[in-house]
Amino acid sequence: MSHPAQAAPAITHVQLKVGLEIHVELATATKMFSRAPNLAAARLVNDQAAPNTLIDPVVLGLPGALPVLNREAVGKSIAVGLALGCSIATTTRWDRKSYFYPDMPKNYQISQFDLPLCFDGAVDLPPADAQGRPDFAAPRTGWRRIGIIRAHLEEDAGKLLHELPGGFAADYSIVDLNRAGTPLLEIVTQPDFDSADQVVLFCQMLRDVCRGLGASEGVLQKGHMRFEPNINCILTLADGRRVVTPVVEVKNLNSFKAVRGAIEFELADQPKRWLATGREMARGAKSTRGWDDVAGVTVPQREKEEAADYRYFPDPDLLPVPIERGWVEAIRSSMPDLPLERLRLFTAELGLSAADAHALVDEPAVAGMFQAAVDLATTEGTHADLTPVPGPAAAKAAANLLLQSAARRANEATAASAGHRIVLASDLGFSARQLAVLVLLREHGRISSQSADELLGLLCEPERREADPAALAAERKLLILRDDAAIDRWCDAAIAQNPQPAADVRAGKDAAIGRLVGAAMKCATAEGAQGDAKLVRERLLGKLRGGG
Repeated sequence: MSHPAQAAPAITHVQLKVGLEIHVELATATKMFSRAPNLAAARLVNDQAAPNTLIDPVVLGLPGALPVLNREAVGKSIAVGLALGCSIATTTRWDRKSYFYPDMPKNYQISQFDLPLCFDGAVDLPPADAQGRPDFAAPRTGWRRIGIIRAHLEEDAGKLLHELPGGFAADYSIVDLNRAGTPLLEIVTQPDFDSADQVVLFCQMLRDVCRGLGASEGVLQKGHMRFEPNINCILTLADGRRVVTPVVEVKNLNSFKAVRGAIEFELADQPKRWLATGREMARGAKSTRGWDDVAGVTVPQREKEEAADYRYFPDPDLLPVPIERGWVEAIRSSMPDLPLERLRLFTAELGLSAADAHALVDEPAVAGMFQAAVDLATTEGTHADLTPVPGPAAAKAAANLLLQSAARRANEATAASAGHRIVLASDLGFSARQLAVLVLLREHGRISSQSADELLGLLCEPERREADPAALAAERKLLILRDDAAIDRWCDAAIAQNPQPAADVRAGKDAAIGRLVGAAMKCATAEGAQGDAKLVRERLLGKLRGGG
């Protein structure tokens, strides 16, 4: 259907409709159907493998080379499927999907068609707050259920480079097959999204899920996850008719910014296209487009094939695979708390800020260490005189140590590796139990924040990784003295040395108390003792205002 632009009826309302296809490279040691190393498994700052070195006869599709199924890839896919509320197939099968790409030597891809591994799932997604984070306080009526059609397992293609190393132009393409054969989980949702905010929040949540389960490293810049929104609009016209625009699939987006940009551009542009062409959704009308991040527009690529065009048929070299229920339940029981649940726990129950909670959840190993340390500090304590403390207090202290002291040292270690590895706070060598002891020492007023930082640094040293933080604090003379007579002596000296600030505090000027606290703490240091600044401040105020 087409019409002259001037004859097109006015559009009174535009409703966005989006479904997602997400390709997740799985972090297995080897590729999907061969023993060749898998680049997506290595947590590296920079890719170290030279082009076309992670290959073998199976990847190259050489005559006589037979595929062998990667059990670990199946297990990781099942875990992601369970996290997305999917049913897991009792029997699954691999099929050949025929099409030619220069970076796919076999001229077909081993994929799944009618018997996918995971299917019929759903995820309840909270709305986004003003910062784009999950709003758990929103009423349930504001949440949205996103249907998961399927999550099927296949192999990735290689990579085509259209410029020379160093960014130099070339009039030919370079083929790198290192990525070819990488286990790839393709997740397909129902078209249940009606805003870019929802889509981006889901993509962020899915990345956190895959990383939290150890299924993928999830480094978007390396293509570990590639998002392909299928976008169209329902147009309400002035004459009461409703028109559905053709679906546009935007290919290979590897940033949340690009996902948002592509959806918002299509939402604005599809009504204009309909006004110009009159084209509506029909068989064969779907097209694919790319994203120009510089111009902020989608660009046409090709018409989209239908399933029949790929000539699927069962792969003759791979038998159907029965999935044992006991294996599925073992995977289910070993799964950690999912990221949305951790975010809710860290914010709603433990009182962390949304920023701190997201920083912890963003690194699953760090989030696990945090959660274990808080559990220890709030339930059993660690020493006879270090009794448990309330959850919010333990959470705040543990988060401060991990996100400040430990994160600083992890960044320094990453930089020192010259790009060979990423070091996290959880990789530094101290344990969750040692972190819990530091939390309790701090919350019981036994050490200062500076001492907690110093002790954490000492616990990162290989020879002290089994040390008791409380004993180490005593050995290093970092324990705060709880001698009332000594505290009075330091405070009296500080007041005598600083008569004007003392007079200001008596007059109600709280800003002057800092100088007196500093002077009292210097007196403590001069005696070789550690003072508690909070306790010293309280004692000074008592002396100057309360007659103490």
